[in-house]
Amino acid sequence: MPQSTTHSDHASLTHMASCALPTPWASFTLHAFLEASTGKEHLAMTLGDISNGEPVLARLHSECLTGDTLFSQRCDCGAQLEGALQRIAEEGRGILLYLRQEGRGIGLVNKIRAYALQEQGADTVEANHQLGFADDLRNYDVCAPIFQYFGIRSLRLMTNNPRKLDALKELEISTERVAHIASSTDQNQRYLQTKANKLGHLLTPARTRTNE
Repeated sequence: MPQSTTHSDHASLTHMASCALPTPWASFTLHAFLEASTGKEHLAMTLGDISNGEPVLARLHSECLTGDTLFSQRCDCGAQLEGALQRIAEEGRGILLYLRQEGRGIGLVNKIRAYALQEQGADTVEANHQLGFADDLRNYDVCAPIFQYFGIRSLRLMTNNPRKLDALKELEISTERVAHIASSTDQNQRYLQTKANKLGHLLTPARTRTNE
């Protein structure tokens, strides 16, 4: 049964259930949240004491069924997911949000359509445009009530995406960037280069801090 409901000016979520989730790296606690406006079910994986006021090692990971589950080499999503969980386990404390925003927000079927366009020569951004979508339709407002639920006010965020940093700044969540670069493959080099050139992803190990 739902245990509590969290609200913000940006999104309304209900915490539905929690359970232990043993993984190859650590035994996490898995939490399910229901987003009222969309009906989407978002997940949080937590480890250790994350409500003690200290900055929390974190990852905002958007769902990628093809990369996370089907081992696709077109992207670096699966490697980033595994790498984030491993880093949190090594630290013994942290949180990973698994957000249901497949294909940078266009959904699974349209993502497969975009892949087909990429096979004809388009890059990942051009494929979105050919389908009538913007570069990136993801929204991170849903993160605010989840972090509020756990009492988290400060993050060390594993990301290469400046849009995530900007979104958290808008949500007034203090955030330090921790670079999170997965190894490239022959199959995803163009994808990674497009993210750097057209989406501004930071494929260097630099650290930045916002909201100080």
